[in-house]
Amino acid sequence: MAQRYPQITDRIRRFIEAQHMFFVASAARTGRVNVSPKGLDTLRILDANKVAWLNLTGSGNETAAHILDVPRMTLMFCAFEGNPWIVRLFGTPTMMQPGEDGWDELVGLFPPQRGSRQVFVLDIDLVLTSCGFGVPLYSFEGDRDVLDSWAAKKGDDGLLAYQREKNAESLDGFPTGLVQDGHHV
Repeated sequence: MAQRYPQITDRIRRFIEAQHMFFVASAARTGRVNVSPKGLDTLRILDANKVAWLNLTGSGNETAAHILDVPRMTLMFCAFEGNPWIVRLFGTPTMMQPGEDGWDELVGLFPPQRGSRQVFVLDIDLVLTSCGFGVPLYSFEGDRDVLDSWAAKKGDDGLLAYQREKNAESLDGFPTGLVQDGHHV
């Protein structure tokens, strides 16, 4: 049975912190809905109504484009091990990028990651839990090192060029607000 909470409780906090993966959902007013899996050590609970997550360079940048159009986001956590449970965090996101005031403080919450391109801060207005009875059991084997190896091979200049080519617009052609060297791409 689903339960609603106005904030992250201690039990929910422990559950979130134990997960190895979470999902981010966003959508603009028109176009496609995006759902992205996230892993590595890229999520921090800042307080009972605020979380931050580090976005690394990838094949797209949908979330950034979507929140510039309609600032809304859902994060979902599923128990793949142990007792079944699903937690969703709903709220209003803001986006911080390299070079912006406050970037160093926010990115400093996470271990250094090559290709860090945004930190999203979600102001939570609803926490929803549900059973998760249909979620299969999986065993965590470890984090993949492929993204870091790929970013290291590209180097700083290669990452910036990749972001300019692949991350400046969403699939639907919306600008992502990507900032490089203090200028929007």
